[in-house]
Amino acid sequence: MYLIAGATGNVGRHVVTGLLDAGEPVRALTRDPATADLPAGAAAVATADAATALDGVTAVFVHAVVFHDLPGFLAAAGEHGVRRVVTLSSQASTTPGNPIGDLHLYLEERIEESGLEWVHLRPGAFAVNTLAWAGQIRGDGVVRLPYPDAQISAIHERDIADVAVRAFLTDDLVGTRPVLSGPESLRMADQVRLIGDAIGRDLTTERIDVKVARDAMVGGFVTGEMADWMLSAQARTVAEGAEVSPETERILGRPGRTFADWAVEHAADFA
Repeated sequence: MYLIAGATGNVGRHVVTGLLDAGEPVRALTRDPATADLPAGAAAVATADAATALDGVTAVFVHAVVFHDLPGFLAAAGEHGVRRVVTLSSQASTTPGNPIGDLHLYLEERIEESGLEWVHLRPGAFAVNTLAWAGQIRGDGVVRLPYPDAQISAIHERDIADVAVRAFLTDDLVGTRPVLSGPESLRMADQVRLIGDAIGRDLTTERIDVKVARDAMVGGFVTGEMADWMLSAQARTVAEGAEVSPETERILGRPGRTFADWAVEHAADFA
């Protein structure tokens, strides 16, 4: 039995589907099981009841914003016979000292201290993050960005999930921290263009002041410090480009899905 935290999230939902497709039993943690709309075969459990959902579980999928008491959950997992943890971490963990990386490093360190087997997946930017532009695209078709020429090697959320499923079903990745990315470095302006191609509209970008962009980013999970770090990273990639990691293709045995693929799949979200 596999316990998937954040089972209705952008990655978790695909992990659930991938394990079910492989014929594996899945217990899915979600804030509200009644509205989760999970694939048939997944047993939905409220996140608040995570510690009581561990009976028969051999491996769990976790990420940074699920558990208020991660050490306590990990201790309970070990007591119930859980053997492996697959972590949705972040590429930011490769550069300690930034707030996003520090949050995920804390997660990784607590898991390693638990004594359980672990695999820490470190994806960079998610393609699905561009859904934040949907309102502007549906409106006047102009996406306002501080750095339209910033480059991103955005990864399809299903590729992250496919790697997670492999980390569960084989021992190949135990004790590793693979950095995952999409197969290409694209300017944000090119991402906007590809979304336009997918929905049959000519979309454009407009440069805005960095402070305006920062103010729009801060709120909820994103602190001012996080926003500053993300904007600095964007500025650097204007000249340097974005890292394209070979790990996604090496692990999956095929090239990662392109952003153009993602845009076609999600066209309805922007139309």
